[in-house]
Amino acid sequence: MKIALPSRQNRVDEHFGHCEYFTIFTIDENNAISSQEIISSPAGCGCRSNIASTLREMGVKLMLAGNMGQGAVNVLGSVGIKVLRGCSGDVRQVAEAWLSGRLEDSGVSCELHEHGCHE
Repeated sequence: MKIALPSRQNRVDEHFGHCEYFTIFTIDENNAISSQEIISSPAGCGCRSNIASTLREMGVKLMLAGNMGQGAVNVLGSVGIKVLRGCSGDVRQVAEAWLSGRLEDSGVSCELHEHGCHE
């Protein structure tokens, strides 16, 4: 299984649609991180890019995110990627917290609509 985290400077980016890159962790059969890779974020707003399809093709099943608008949640969900919002901190520590069952979705959607991305 693979999980993705919108990232900036090795931390979960607070805004999915404008992250610097995505950190992808591969989780092995022992529920541990076995590898890590980085993919560049598409130019522009993530919710209107092809990032959901790209992540799906890579085998990503879960997005651990900070803030994310409902439009982005819907786009990711439409390709089979579950979203858990409300994450913050070092990307590896966040992934490990999820693996140990210490995270749950905040249910809070991004309300920063001034950039025209989530209409």
